[in-house]
Amino acid sequence: MSGVAHERSQTTVVHTGQKAVLGLAFGALGIVYGDIGTSPLYAIKEAFGPHAGMPATRESVFGVLSLIVWSIITVVCVKYGAMLLKVDNRGEGGILALVALLSRKQREAGGDSAARNRRNLVLFGAFGAALLYGDGMITPVMSVFGAVEGLKEIQGLSVEQKTNVDSMVVPVSCAILIVLFLFQSRGTAGVAKWFSPITAVWFVMIALTGAFGIAKHPDIITAVNPYWGIKLLGSIGWHGVALLGAVVLAITGAEALYADMGHFGKTPIRVAWYGVVLPSLLINYFGQGALILEWLEQQGPRAPQYLQYPGHPFYDLVPDVAVPGAIVIATLAAVVASQALISGAFSLTQQATQLGFAPRVQIIHTSDSHAGQIYIPEVNWLLLLSCLGLAIGFKSSSNLASAYGISVTGTMLITTILFYAVMRDRWRWGRPLAMSVAGVFIVIDLIYLGANITKVMHGGWVPLVVAFAIFLMMTTWRKGRAVVSERTKAAGIDLAELIASLRESPPPRVEGDAVFLTANSKGVPITLLHHLRHNRVLHERVVLLNIVSEEIPYVKSHERATVEDVGDGFYRATLRFGFRETPNILHGLKLFREFGLYLDPNHSTFYLGRQILVVGTEKSGRSHMSRLRKMLFLFLSRNARSATAFFGLPPGRVIEIGAQVEL
Repeated sequence: MSGVAHERSQTTVVHTGQKAVLGLAFGALGIVYGDIGTSPLYAIKEAFGPHAGMPATRESVFGVLSLIVWSIITVVCVKYGAMLLKVDNRGEGGILALVALLSRKQREAGGDSAARNRRNLVLFGAFGAALLYGDGMITPVMSVFGAVEGLKEIQGLSVEQKTNVDSMVVPVSCAILIVLFLFQSRGTAGVAKWFSPITAVWFVMIALTGAFGIAKHPDIITAVNPYWGIKLLGSIGWHGVALLGAVVLAITGAEALYADMGHFGKTPIRVAWYGVVLPSLLINYFGQGALILEWLEQQGPRAPQYLQYPGHPFYDLVPDVAVPGAIVIATLAAVVASQALISGAFSLTQQATQLGFAPRVQIIHTSDSHAGQIYIPEVNWLLLLSCLGLAIGFKSSSNLASAYGISVTGTMLITTILFYAVMRDRWRWGRPLAMSVAGVFIVIDLIYLGANITKVMHGGWVPLVVAFAIFLMMTTWRKGRAVVSERTKAAGIDLAELIASLRESPPPRVEGDAVFLTANSKGVPITLLHHLRHNRVLHERVVLLNIVSEEIPYVKSHERATVEDVGDGFYRATLRFGFRETPNILHGLKLFREFGLYLDPNHSTFYLGRQILVVGTEKSGRSHMSRLRKMLFLFLSRNARSATAFFGLPPGRVIEIGAQVEL
């Protein structure tokens, strides 16, 4: 009987585990696959559009489909799905999580070589993160444009009406984007439950319409043969560069598989990809190819040899009466895809702030149960202005496609380089094996990046300018904070030395607790020295509190706090937070009770240092920062969110003490 009960118990656990995986996989549809899932709206269209210059022939249709299929297989299935999902920083993925993982590994190794490698990894990761902001700026506009442009495909419209509809695309798209960004302050918790159902309906729709097209030309399935793609590239020569710039649109969003690993886990992401997303995408792409083949046959033998497909292959697959409904579903799917990129930008900014790449910003948690659901007003409004500028400036998805792809392929290349470091440092692979595996992906990434470089003069400069500006800001902030920390440490003294001097000439001690925030884990903060110099008094208990941002996503509760009693009423305390966490000092104070240190926030005074930064007259060699970067750091510092608000301290219990620091 006990054996039967044990067997039933095991069966129940297995079924529960399967249900959990399926539930997470369903949730991943709306968050992870919104971007790549809406690629059928524009990938085939742009491949045969005027920018790629690809005429519609039987060979070109088969070749384009072959290139799309094998791009998806090599980049999405193999690189991200099979390889990168094996690399996680305590369950978290994404380029900054990867940098933090490798950086910590290099620090553990020690030595000058490890330090140099760490600096290079930091620079690579910072620029890859900067490129992702360019992607987050373009994707919402591209997705919304691709959906709204379906209005032009409604049958029965006169020439004048089509012209009016064409003029409505930009205003309607801008209105959708404005509503989307205005809604961000309310959080995604209320609508997130609709993301996956909407995306599921979307994938069902594109699979059904694609199957309808394949039924008319079943031989289109043979385009899966890589021979067609190789043959096409060989026949068109350098024109293949523009074609690959359009083909890469089919794999934009692949980075989300890795970036969102911490939200759903490896298995659910793979289940959703192979069970729903991949077959739906391939069926629709093949269906669009079959539609173009049918159109070619209708032209007859007397048609010119080279023809440009005149319509929109995605919407042409949909029956005429269903086009309005398809536009609605496509628009909703585009909004979901945009939301995922916007939320990703919020998360990326939070990580950058915690890792020391960006100044403090206002982070608003919009959910009590999901720590990852945050809202950052500064990022939200900058993205909105950028998206509106792109929509008004480029006016159509075809024009915007000229700027799309550079940031995506650049991030993919940087991810591959970092992945090589993982194979060497983490997996202990030999150089030949690691280079052979990474080399294949690097060649593919370079081909696609090279194909997109041709877009620079036609709008591709926009995301590059944004990326370089953000990269400059990130590196300037990191370097500037290091200089300030170095200057501050140089002006401080050792705690043991301070205590010894206080014993010789003890100041009056007043009732209460004083908490001095310090970035120096060993010395005495300048704020304490200034306090003693000017007030000539000390509290009964003095706590030197150091906030540490760890290179892991989350810090376990029992590892968060440490307290050391150094005597004479002095305590040295540490609170650790992961790069996906927002520091909360008041909550951390409760953890000190486990060490016998009871601090009442209502009877404690918090002392913060406010650095008054000045640009020195000496040569920039002293801090290795140019005057321009010093001025930029000064601007960022003045506009950073106050430490009081960022750490969640009660304003009435905070005293800020200024100290001049020369850059």
